[in-house]
Amino acid sequence: MFKKLIFLSALLCISAVSYANTVKPFSGELSTASLIAEHPKFAQQYQAFAPSADELNAMQQLAGKELLVLFGTWCHDSQREVPRLLKLLDQSKVNIKSLKLIAVGYDKRDPQGIAAHYNLKYTPTIIVLDEGEELTRVVETPTHSLAHDLSQSSAVKK
Repeated sequence: MFKKLIFLSALLCISAVSYANTVKPFSGELSTASLIAEHPKFAQQYQAFAPSADELNAMQQLAGKELLVLFGTWCHDSQREVPRLLKLLDQSKVNIKSLKLIAVGYDKRDPQGIAAHYNLKYTPTIIVLDEGEELTRVVETPTHSLAHDLSQSSAVKK
């Protein structure tokens, strides 16, 4: 009986690992609401992050700009930085022109080819655009803070 139980446990573990290796992460455009609703780690980080007044003020430099966010739902850096960006945008109430959230697979590709067009190497990559021209990008982890890095670079190129 004990041997059968061990065999069944091992079989279940192997099946679970095989299933996990065949399931591909979502890739394509996502809405903010879908990202938060369908991916608990993003929702947890969104709730946990408390931006400072200085960070919220710095976000005003992004007014009228376009933001393109290339990220992986499976990526720990994305799970930290993307919710921070969303909270900064929500709480600062900055009036940006557009926000696109593009999830990529493990291969750093998406169905529309947006990641390839922007030469995505690491996730997340947050790109600030003005009339389609790239002003700056933050790759993986900001140097100072996300608000500071995004606002400093976009303010210089006004």
